[in-house]
Amino acid sequence: MRTGSRWKSTVDTTEVMVIRGPSKDIDLRCGGHAMVASGTSFEAAEIDPAYADGTQVGKRYVDEELGLELLVSKAGSGTLSVADRSLHLKDAKPLPTSD
Repeated sequence: MRTGSRWKSTVDTTEVMVIRGPSKDIDLRCGGHAMVASGTSFEAAEIDPAYADGTQVGKRYVDEELGLELLVSKAGSGTLSVADRSLHLKDAKPLPTSD
């Protein structure tokens, strides 16, 4: 998972870009099925209803344990996950108050 690499879902329209990736290989999934590198041919799969919470365009999804951060460039209906563990929407940093 190189920083800057792009990945596409095999079950819906979700596309992501790696902002921060782990040094080891991971099982990146969307909708319960493996994602493929953008531009790679693939066989379409059916979305797993257990992983159908969807993604939001322009939002970042993270797995703190692995140090993974993804930016969604195209939204879809599948949930992003690493193996069976769903990624979480990254919280916005609070802005400092101005007095």
